Amino acid sequence: MKRLLLLLLLLPLTLLTVGCATGERAPNSDTDARETGDSTANDAGRADAQHYPDVVKVDVSGEAGTYDFTVTISSPYDTPERYADGWRVTGPDGTVYGEHELAHDHQNEQPFTRTQRNVGIPTGVDEVTIEGRDSENGYGGGTQTVRLPR
Repeated sequence: MKRLLLLLLLLPLTLLTVGCATGERAPNSDTDARETGDSTANDAGRADAQHYPDVVKVDVSGEAGTYDFTVTISSPYDTPERYADGWRVTGPDGTVYGEHELAHDHQNEQPFTRTQRNVGIPTGVDEVTIEGRDSENGYGGGTQTVRLPR
């Protein structure tokens, strides 16, 4: 009886450590996106353990030189005290082409989408990565890399 009780108590812990999910999502084929990063949310999906927002979708439009980015961010931990407060657009070499500031939390709107317009990116840069920022922890979490339209 004690052995059965012990097994029942250890089963949930075993499932969590084995990992019921990998945390990976398929790329967004509409934008030729690749996703990287780790939000550090635990396998149980507890929002309070997440340290960074995840960029879950990016749509890009524009012409060579100037682009608009419509960015969807998931930050289920958002509160007025701590929230996803922006993102940046970087080139393959790490050059920052644009930063977008968010002035308040989006606690009641998850995930949320905002647009950053007129980001100047030089000819010759074929793709950029969008990375979210947390008001306390800085940049990190899941990113999206998108090809620029030509």
